Amino acid sequence: MPHRDLLVVNNPANWNIPLEAVDIISAREYLAPKPKANPAHPRVFNLCRAYGYQTLGYYVSLLAEARGQRAIPSVATLRDFRSPEIARSLGQEIDEIIQASLKSVTSMEFSLPIYFGESLNPSHQKLAAQLYRLFPAPLLRVQFHRDTRWHLKVVTPFTVSNLPESEREQICAIAVRYFRKRSTPRPHKQRFLYDLAVLVDAGEASPPSDPIALERFAKAAREIGFFVEIIGKQDADRLTEFDALFIRQTTAVEHITYRLSRLAHAEGLIVIDDPWSILRSANKIYLAESLARAGIATPKTDILTREDLQNDRLTRIPVPTVLKVPDGAFSRGVVKVEHREQLADAVRAMLKDSELIIAQEYMPSEYDWRIGILDHQPLYACKYYMAEGHWQIYNWTAKNPKKVVGKSETMHVELVPPAVIDLAKRAARLMGDGLYGVDIKQLGDRIVVIEVNDNPSIESGVEDAVLGMELYRRIARSFRRRIEVARG
Repeated sequence: MPHRDLLVVNNPANWNIPLEAVDIISAREYLAPKPKANPAHPRVFNLCRAYGYQTLGYYVSLLAEARGQRAIPSVATLRDFRSPEIARSLGQEIDEIIQASLKSVTSMEFSLPIYFGESLNPSHQKLAAQLYRLFPAPLLRVQFHRDTRWHLKVVTPFTVSNLPESEREQICAIAVRYFRKRSTPRPHKQRFLYDLAVLVDAGEASPPSDPIALERFAKAAREIGFFVEIIGKQDADRLTEFDALFIRQTTAVEHITYRLSRLAHAEGLIVIDDPWSILRSANKIYLAESLARAGIATPKTDILTREDLQNDRLTRIPVPTVLKVPDGAFSRGVVKVEHREQLADAVRAMLKDSELIIAQEYMPSEYDWRIGILDHQPLYACKYYMAEGHWQIYNWTAKNPKKVVGKSETMHVELVPPAVIDLAKRAARLMGDGLYGVDIKQLGDRIVVIEVNDNPSIESGVEDAVLGMELYRRIARSFRRRIEVARG
């Protein structure tokens, strides 16, 4: 049987909507030391009258999380409600949808009620779904203000007692549909302890995991006790159905991957890659500063600004040199400058898109080490060789698809020089305790970190060539351990 949801309200007598697979209890009953309705891992829908600090509504969400249950809204969402700045900032993420949805509204102010992720006005349905994704709460009222364009002003939850009587029948139908959809059991799901979502983009040209690797991970996770489902960005409003999220799509800060990671973390899911790992690893400026401060060896690195085009600093940059934008991935956003007379023009061009860029010492090598780190420990070790006739692992200008990426060699971690493993562990620890790929160059006795990737490639026949299925089992075990630690 699927887990039953809990609907927590101030007075159950005011909630007369017949719902399947939902237990309706009072806030005081739920907050009792041993509440009558307390299934193992339910979703707790908090519809109390108030959510302010130290109110009944606040404590319902707080204790739900302490009991290892999923609170909707979560305490993190309640904090977002109290901050107009956060609300406006999150509203900017869906600015295009806001403008499109409200373009026909003629007033200067507009209020949009949202019931379980839906609007009663079909023309605002897409906007309502996106706002529910950003602010997961059963009943929401979102205020907008217009000057030259529409702006999200404030988001507030409201309660059953505020439901307009004329619309109660429609709202009841939405609630019934919402909970019926959530309670529909998936085939054989009852055999599993936890639910794990794997986020992928089916249209991504160079994803971090190929379909065979994804299937191997799903098989291993099922062995460890997970129901596994592949999801896409269109499933954002379903994140609360899961206990964990594994992002297997190339990450970036200004991207849906970061927003979904942040949302999943706020809702209490275990996430790899977690939002802070994406923030730290995705930006090479942060990485350069962190590695330097920790005394970890890197190629000689300079951070350049527009001012450096006016002074003599560029004359002190040795050439050839490698210029990098802060958020490049898979060798994109990286330019090798061979001659000094080319340097200023290359720097000027890259500074059009970023206030800061990196100039890094060019260190030619036959291959780069890639050390996979999980939970502060080495998971796999690869040698990534440079693409044929090119100075990088990836050569995106190659006309022959077989020559876009260089060959690889995977080996037992125990066979890697200990100094390489130690350096990788130290560098990854600066980013967090998740899953990382640390790129290292070794030239004679000199060993330096090139970068730390938060979303490392795990492809069939490459990173799993030594451990096979055990690599995927170790990742799945890490997810299970994290869930069980979080729930005490």
